[in-house]
Amino acid sequence: MPSIRLNKIIADAGITSRRGADELINEGRVSVNGEIVREMGAKFDPEISTVMVDGETIKGSLTKTYLALHKPRGVVSTMYDPEGRPSLSDFISLRTERLFHVGRLDKESEGLILLTNDGDMTFRATHPSYGLEKTYLIEYAGKLPVGAAKSLLKGIELEDGLGRVLDFKELSPTWLEVTIHEGRYHIIRRLMEAVGVDVLRLIRTRFGPILLGDVLEGRWRDLNEVELINLREALAL
Repeated sequence: MPSIRLNKIIADAGITSRRGADELINEGRVSVNGEIVREMGAKFDPEISTVMVDGETIKGSLTKTYLALHKPRGVVSTMYDPEGRPSLSDFISLRTERLFHVGRLDKESEGLILLTNDGDMTFRATHPSYGLEKTYLIEYAGKLPVGAAKSLLKGIELEDGLGRVLDFKELSPTWLEVTIHEGRYHIIRRLMEAVGVDVLRLIRTRFGPILLGDVLEGRWRDLNEVELINLREALAL
């Protein structure tokens, strides 16, 4: 097999994207055949080279996996939690691939989260420049404050900059649906707090072209071919 760039070897193993792999290399966290490699663009034959990241030998993924998981409330969006709290890996114990989450949902939020071993897709899907839209259902307490929708659509100045929703729908006296393209920390909850909406539940139902659909809480499904085509198109892959 011909030699290929080290960052691609790492990305193909599902560790991170090529750009993320460059950062690992630059930080001295990657070794090949026992020697730390810091040279950007270095090439190796993955069939005969032992590549390690943080002391762990990596293996290339021959096939890519793409899952849609319905994260329950109370689960942290990591593959492993040192504090022993429920994590995403608890729901995919039957899968043999090394998978990673695409973005996050906070512990008290629920709904759609993607899992994959495609490092390049993970990078693009979470990068602000691609602006994938996300749709959420919000259950709230009390009455909807007057002018909340107008303020959210116009934009609200938060401590880390302007935030706004792209679409706002009242579904019932206690449920809203909003769409946003940002992924900043607790952005939905902070926007709702800013307009006086007391959030009881926050459920993500769409991530880019991927819908949660009828996946039950704590269950997952493979993305179908049409979904993958649409996701790759949205991410220019």
